[in-house]
Amino acid sequence: MIVLRYLTREILVTLSAISSVLLIIIMSGRFTNYLKDAAQGGIDSSILLWIMWYRLPDFLYLILPLGLFLGILLAYGRMYLDSEMVILSSSGISIRKIFVYTLLPTAIITLIVAWLCFSLGPAGMNKFRELIKTQDSMTEFNTLIPGHFQSFEKSDATTKTYRVTYTESMSHDKKHLTNIFISQIDTKKDTEEHVSTNVLSAKTGQIEIQPDNSRYLILKDGYRYDGNPGQADYRVTEYKIYGILLPKPEINIDLKSNALTTTELMKSDKLEDRVELNWRFSMPILVIIIAMLAVPLAKVNPRQGRFFKLIPAIFLYMLYLGLLIAARGQMDKGKLAIFFFWIIHFIFLSIALTLLYWDTIRIKFRKPQGVGI
Repeated sequence: MIVLRYLTREILVTLSAISSVLLIIIMSGRFTNYLKDAAQGGIDSSILLWIMWYRLPDFLYLILPLGLFLGILLAYGRMYLDSEMVILSSSGISIRKIFVYTLLPTAIITLIVAWLCFSLGPAGMNKFRELIKTQDSMTEFNTLIPGHFQSFEKSDATTKTYRVTYTESMSHDKKHLTNIFISQIDTKKDTEEHVSTNVLSAKTGQIEIQPDNSRYLILKDGYRYDGNPGQADYRVTEYKIYGILLPKPEINIDLKSNALTTTELMKSDKLEDRVELNWRFSMPILVIIIAMLAVPLAKVNPRQGRFFKLIPAIFLYMLYLGLLIAARGQMDKGKLAIFFFWIIHFIFLSIALTLLYWDTIRIKFRKPQGVGI
């Protein structure tokens, strides 16, 4: 029990440190992308932290297996360099028994990854898609940032519209605006040929919701300019009140396979859903197999250094995960059968078992040497 607790503590401490660093790096990159979208008016900045929170399970179930793999390599690699593994070996603890002890932290991470894949991840992705769909249903005035020119683009069957909007200030509820500028260019969708250009300016404006839930932007005390640049046939209109009908929000959430519950996936016959279900089962299995790979790969000679096998081991892990991801992409297109997941698992399980029993295999197949007289 002393050895078990010691090995488990060493692995979990190293795993926690590595996973924390990887999580910070990945989340920082994603947060930067979302922050860029918020600065351009694509999403409301007030929901950025919620987006990152809902995406956290998706990040974790990919980070934790790598954290466990590196945790075993680094923890056991240090023990080999400090001759702790030599002491354990002389006490009758073989590499296979070391793996048995490693099963405790492996089981903990496997259960966490299974919980993330089967329950927490789909729920978080569902919430994330609801947030994004809600943002997509908003008009540009819901995401305007006072003091910034923000560009928007939308198109229908024949026309593409480019719009630049500016407001000097905005009330907290985003319903009252001051010093507004709106420039809109309509072009043909196929040829990009100008159809019309108009510019609106107003001292104040406000969003009004009618009883039928239709929304209007009411501009007051401003001008409208119609015409094309370089041409003299333009028109200037002064107005006291000018109303613009805003599109109604249409929230129609399309649940993808990674947002469906595991129970719903089991009941579905769609190819995409069956691929997603097998992917969720693959991730906990991946954790067990990479633990089997990491234990023999962590064995190093003190003269080789702690990181001698680290790069080849990481390459092997990335090959394993990369094959699973590539196979999933081909399965979604219908080019590979779903059981190919399990072929990949079997190949790397065979490699892991070979490495674990390599000493036994080598002794068994070693040619007997002659005895001199």
